Amino acid sequence: MSSPEWKNPVIKWVDSRLPVFSLMHHSTAGYPTPRNLNYLWNFGSLALTVLIVMVLTGFFLAMNYVPHVDLAFDSVERIMRDVNYGWLIRYLHMNGASMFFIVVYIHIFRGFYYGSYKGPREILWILGVVIMLLMMGTAFMGYVLPWGQMSLWGATVITNLFSAFPIVGDYIVTLLWGGFSVDNPTLNRFYAIHYLLPFVLFAVVGLHLWALHSVASSNPLGIEMKKPEDSIPFHPYYTIKDLFGMGVFFIFFLYFVFWAPNFFGEPDNYLPANPMVTPAHIVPEWYFLPYYAILRAITFDIFIIPAKLGGVIAMFASILVWVALPWLDGSKIRSAKFRPIFKWFFWVLLADFIFLGYLGKMPAEQPYVIMSQLATVYYFAHFFVILPLLGKFEKSVALPESISAAVLKKTEDA
Repeated sequence: MSSPEWKNPVIKWVDSRLPVFSLMHHSTAGYPTPRNLNYLWNFGSLALTVLIVMVLTGFFLAMNYVPHVDLAFDSVERIMRDVNYGWLIRYLHMNGASMFFIVVYIHIFRGFYYGSYKGPREILWILGVVIMLLMMGTAFMGYVLPWGQMSLWGATVITNLFSAFPIVGDYIVTLLWGGFSVDNPTLNRFYAIHYLLPFVLFAVVGLHLWALHSVASSNPLGIEMKKPEDSIPFHPYYTIKDLFGMGVFFIFFLYFVFWAPNFFGEPDNYLPANPMVTPAHIVPEWYFLPYYAILRAITFDIFIIPAKLGGVIAMFASILVWVALPWLDGSKIRSAKFRPIFKWFFWVLLADFIFLGYLGKMPAEQPYVIMSQLATVYYFAHFFVILPLLGKFEKSVALPESISAAVLKKTEDA
């Protein structure tokens, strides 16, 4: 694409040497976007916005945080009580983690529904899964830093999972701990990694956006742009739509910051970490609960695989299976709008995922264990059995001729 002619001499001089303004132009005004995107496509830009909020608030928190087991909890209390607007920065950061996952989960399940993982967007989708994994690692490390009861014991339980791997498991755990128990070296490691991972996250987000601009956005119809009238410029049409979505989203976000800041938190994490007192019920943050339920669902050996290792493999597989989604779903139709059977299975999958989240918070006892096992079986069956079968046998509805034809027909019908 040719570079625009800039009238401002300063912009022209800079752009001829470092074409940053041309890049911004091509990414907004010069970027053709499907004309039928709905508000579910706002969540990509919302995720980037929350990521920026998290990095900025984390930077200011790091100025006052002390990564030492004897001082970490008190340093967080000092941020809340003595640092100017420290309470606001911490609540933005703490609730921002939950907002980030809410936005990304909606973004991912929108991709499930509209088939955004299908060709030619496989790399775009895989990069999205990598972003999700980096988010989970960053969030887990960050949850340990306040050094409350749930921080200590959550770190102990999760890091101990790696001991299930034969031969190398104990070495991995020792490396993560920096010793033979969760202690000061562990906290220092987690603090360093928590500070580093957002920069890696930004790099992968950059690749994600690069891939997006290479293959163009998907759309609710799941068909490609064929005619000039199928697309409109990203700016001003979608920038203003994104800004409106951000306004609504920040009303929701700031409600929790100002009126319910501890809604997503665990009460036990407001007690200083005590390795001599185990909490009655150790649970991770809400956004990890579905995977935690899958982990605990494996209570039996699978052939030569011990139950503990089987649970760890199932937990990681529940996320990594998303990478194979473009090849597991053999249907040539992308959008669930034209796949009548797939549409219902999508809603069952969503309900199953939410149910697993509920089960992850429940005690590891009956009837919750058997429920977790049934929900886990269905979760994997959806990807490995149902999707391949639907790709072969489902009869889809006829696709519209083009995006513009469908949009104009809808306008005429209205």
